[in-house]
Amino acid sequence: MIFSKGRRGAGRHERANQPEDGVPETPATPSRGPYDAAEAPAGVQRLDLGSLQIPAVEDVEVRVQADPDGTIQQVVLVHGENALQLGAFAAPRSEGIWDEVRDEIEESLRSQGARTSHRTGEYGTELLARVDTPDGPAELRFVGVDGPRWMVRALYQGAAAADPGVAGPLDAILHGLVVDRGQDPRPVREGLPLRLPKEVADQAGAGADAGTPAPVDGVVNGQQHPLRANPSPRPRNAD
Repeated sequence: MIFSKGRRGAGRHERANQPEDGVPETPATPSRGPYDAAEAPAGVQRLDLGSLQIPAVEDVEVRVQADPDGTIQQVVLVHGENALQLGAFAAPRSEGIWDEVRDEIEESLRSQGARTSHRTGEYGTELLARVDTPDGPAELRFVGVDGPRWMVRALYQGAAAADPGVAGPLDAILHGLVVDRGQDPRPVREGLPLRLPKEVADQAGAGADAGTPAPVDGVVNGQQHPLRANPSPRPRNAD
């Protein structure tokens, strides 16, 4: 058994059905993302960060925390006072992992004194949390999407955490997001690798050497959003 808990839902991307003749049916392309790289709509301008390809949305700033070699540790989309932190993780072929991951995130937050609840959103069950920060209480909203051999975890912060109706452009990012899982075997729940495009990494590195790490094509190297309540799924058995 890969998981100690039973599967409670397949997520937005349903696994292919297995008819009597043994030939799997191809699931219909979803009407919104996150999309798997094999089904992503063409003709959309996106920022390629490796396993995540982020659509260009007006007035949304992309911030990353990256190592000197261009490996990204954290990616956050910012629109006004709202933020959306994104992560993608390996998942098994046979079942989604968001339900179990959500339970573990909730347990971790509650152990730190956070108050939690749930709501049903467009992707299924979301986790809401109210946490204490040095600047006072803050609202968080975790959204999970199970895809084919991957899971996206989206963390909304700011007013968009308490009121999804104001998420607007950040929702547009999630709706247009593309996940490139790759074919390499990975442990279940391992974070999929993120990297800066080479030209961006080179330009950001040159700016850092000159002492002026300015935004490059919408990406800010080394920036970090102040709210970091982002427990990552713990790796389990190999895929």
